[in-house]
Amino acid sequence: MKWSEWLEKWSMSSLKVTAPFLEMEWKPKDEDKTAAWQLYIELLTRITTQPLNSTHGDEKTALDSIHQLFPITREILKANTRGCIEFTKIAVIVLNQVIRPFTAKWHRLSLENAFDNPQQCQVFRNELAVLQGNLRNYTRMLADMAGVEDLTLLEDV
Repeated sequence: MKWSEWLEKWSMSSLKVTAPFLEMEWKPKDEDKTAAWQLYIELLTRITTQPLNSTHGDEKTALDSIHQLFPITREILKANTRGCIEFTKIAVIVLNQVIRPFTAKWHRLSLENAFDNPQQCQVFRNELAVLQGNLRNYTRMLADMAGVEDLTLLEDV
């Protein structure tokens, strides 16, 4: 299978990657599978994929949880060494193209006290819901890469 086919399978074809990359074979190794499993568990158990009830939770805490994906992913990459290159390719793209724009925007706004404004909190939650949809796709991709059953939709929400 080629990377382009794998990304299309998980509705992630909107990611901006070079054409030669898309034509490369997708061949995860054991290190890729281990790294994918580790990040899969992090995503599956965070606000990144779990609903945030409109009357519960805290926007700043949710933003911080999403931002924690950067150091978590870096640690997973370092722990699994250079052997997890297939995982690295997708993890870096998702961090930079999916997660970073959201966290950069909302970090700045949170410093400007946006979360003191109920309307801004609602905008945050709406944008979080869109991000969560993208990250649920990513989580399913990671389950596939790890070779495990996808539990993303385990709970009735």
